[in-house]
Amino acid sequence: MPTIPANGADIPAFGLGTWELREEVATQMVSEALRLGVRHIDTARRYANEKPVGEGIRASGVPREQVFVTSKVWWEDLEPARFEAAADAALADLDIGHLDLLLIHWPNPAVPLADTLRALAAVKRKGLARHVGVANFPVALLDEAVARCEEPLACNQVEFHPYLDQSGLLAACRRHGVALTAYSPLAIGRIVKEPLVAEIAVARGRTPGQIALRWLVQQDGVAVIPRSSKAERIRENASIFDFALAEEEMARIKALARPDGRFVSPAWHPDWD
Repeated sequence: MPTIPANGADIPAFGLGTWELREEVATQMVSEALRLGVRHIDTARRYANEKPVGEGIRASGVPREQVFVTSKVWWEDLEPARFEAAADAALADLDIGHLDLLLIHWPNPAVPLADTLRALAAVKRKGLARHVGVANFPVALLDEAVARCEEPLACNQVEFHPYLDQSGLLAACRRHGVALTAYSPLAIGRIVKEPLVAEIAVARGRTPGQIALRWLVQQDGVAVIPRSSKAERIRENASIFDFALAEEEMARIKALARPDGRFVSPAWHPDWD
């Protein structure tokens, strides 16, 4: 499994997203993913599944040092005292010794970013997280976060798939040495029904999902964390590193981007690029 170097971190390019995975299903899918060779597990305080995710990590039998675990602090908990309490709770629930990456889940304009970044850096210095980063930060906020944070940022986790043009944000991430981790990389299931992607999949002898995920990871500095509740789908999704798309195929898929291509935009979203 290739990794992405990012300001001291080596982030596996493929991971398992766990949003909406609950209780035994979360434990089972995490454990199965690790047995299949996946080494990146993504969770968050908001997902309310850190305990079963931690159980899945321990049940897999894979040594802890071989697993890259990400969690995130919710946007309503970004005041310094609440932030540090949330980080402590995440680690207590996971019960895995430390986090590999802790992210600010969404920015919150009501809380000074500088204050949250100081708390984020403090969490790293306490040893709770080996690396820190952000999520759902557009270019201007990413630039500000990089400039203000006392510790290097390793990641910006954002929605990214062929329908959503993130070229400007990806360029900013590369400029700062920050990995871009793509959540909803299959556009909440829509991309697998796209005729162009299906056409390329048939020609390649692959599935549409594999084509869409390969398009993402073939771009320098991009990792993917698709969610699945089926072991066979996790195996399928992870099997994207033994082929490459041609430049012409990459360009045709990129051209699918559209103005209404963003599917995750809650009421508290920042001003998107």
